[in-house]
Amino acid sequence: MDETLRKDLEKKACKVRMGVIEGVYNAKSGHPGGSLSICDILTYLYFARMHVDPKNPKMEDRDRLVLSKGHCAPALYSVLAQRGFFDPEELKKLRHIGAMLQGHPDMKHIPGVDMSSGSLGQGISAACGIALSGKISSSSYKVYCVLGDGEIEEGQVWEAAMFAAHYKLDNLVAVVDNNGLQIDGKITDVMSPMPIDKKFESFGWYVITVDAHDFDALERAFDEAEKISGKPVAIIQKSVKGKGVSFMENQVGWHGKAPNEEEYKSAMAELQKTYDSLNAE
Repeated sequence: MDETLRKDLEKKACKVRMGVIEGVYNAKSGHPGGSLSICDILTYLYFARMHVDPKNPKMEDRDRLVLSKGHCAPALYSVLAQRGFFDPEELKKLRHIGAMLQGHPDMKHIPGVDMSSGSLGQGISAACGIALSGKISSSSYKVYCVLGDGEIEEGQVWEAAMFAAHYKLDNLVAVVDNNGLQIDGKITDVMSPMPIDKKFESFGWYVITVDAHDFDALERAFDEAEKISGKPVAIIQKSVKGKGVSFMENQVGWHGKAPNEEEYKSAMAELQKTYDSLNAE
């Protein structure tokens, strides 16, 4: 990856993380941990990979993204705001009565959201349907779906995995955010889905494992995915829950808890320091 692009993506991802903290703090509820762990992948997709147009969010040939782990909507909202789909000030109204940004993605009222999602396991099924529609209509768009590693304990995920392989949906890329933690603790303690890569392979998928926070590695992974024909691709990204805010990193307690004022100021100060250091390089 070009160094200028990588630096730009790192700065944008930091801004996206600041938007996550801003939104969850003002909502006084939400899910910062898993939102922070997917900020890099969403930044990469929306700023370096996906064909989208903020001025025409419903254009027919746009690439689609389905956030299957819908409770991590703060990350999706923040990247959409940074990409220009709506005013970043909307992030401060997250989950407020009458506001545009709900607790889960809503395709009817939020520009740039391609699929409403909430109940875990359903998003990947919807993504399969969108991908199959693209195949039937010979459309050029790609479909990207982001799942949680706790989410893949849902049986519906594996029904969808079987469906995608059966219909040879090579226009579908599923990204599994493998941060190792879910609401009740470590995924290996709650209901281990390991080994994730071998499971997807056994269902007929092409699998790539990548460092979720390395933009060069992400670029290589998606370049590799583009070359795969005749089967869907699963990218297993090894991530850090709460990435970017040191006191939230790898702490299961931040799965679904909003920061108080002191924690908010500390998190924003740390992210601002990171942003300033990136600008100084």
